Amino acid sequence: MEVYIELALVENFALDGVLLYLALRLTKSKVCAWRIILAATVGGIEAVVFPLLTLPVWAAYLIKLMGGILLCVLAVGEKKLRPYLRVTAAFFALTFLLGGALTAIYSFFDIPYVAGNGYLVEQAPVGLVAAVAVCLTALSILLTRRIYRFVKVRKNLIECVLTEGGREVTWQGFADSGNRLEFHGKPVCVVSPLAIFALFGKNPKAEGRMQVGTVHGARDAPVFTLERLTLRVGGRAYQREGVYLTVGEVGKEFNILLNTALMED
Repeated sequence: MEVYIELALVENFALDGVLLYLALRLTKSKVCAWRIILAATVGGIEAVVFPLLTLPVWAAYLIKLMGGILLCVLAVGEKKLRPYLRVTAAFFALTFLLGGALTAIYSFFDIPYVAGNGYLVEQAPVGLVAAVAVCLTALSILLTRRIYRFVKVRKNLIECVLTEGGREVTWQGFADSGNRLEFHGKPVCVVSPLAIFALFGKNPKAEGRMQVGTVHGARDAPVFTLERLTLRVGGRAYQREGVYLTVGEVGKEFNILLNTALMED
């Protein structure tokens, strides 16, 4: 068997770099290019040197574990312990995910390989490994964004009771929307057109119109006055009389975009 040291070094350097970058992004830690390069270089050297050592099985696994922790320590560079723990957990999770994906692909296509330091290095086609790494990177970034958005939305949902003309509905409101719309100097919340009909009936009477900025540009929208809005936060209820509502796009997870001024008060 022929082992090309330079290929093993470059491939493991690239893989460690990708995994460390994803671990930092996944945990929202500071990404420092020179620290990632340093850690990936150490990982590449470790991958080349490790197969040359003759060790008992327990010692080999211990060195692999300590080597992975060392890479995370070099890549993070924080003063607190918690970022190191988060990045290390994410790094090992991503490492097992990548290794499992490569092993599954090799088993499916019945391709022979030689395992080294947790990666397929000696006989693994570089193009295949790179393609899997790229797919893992794209998938991880996409999932990370969606997970953090989901957590942010769930964290900032507030139970809202809207009262109008004897009708009362309970909806979920999103508190951290960045909504600072104003009408006659007062805050304006955003609801969907169906919500307006549910509250005010088929022929709702608008108090006026206002310009609402969206990603597609500014548009003219009607403004309605809600009799009462009750916010239930931390076991307490906060009532607001005569709250302005306008029509706009809201998310699927909530029914009303609360104005930040209401939350500040």
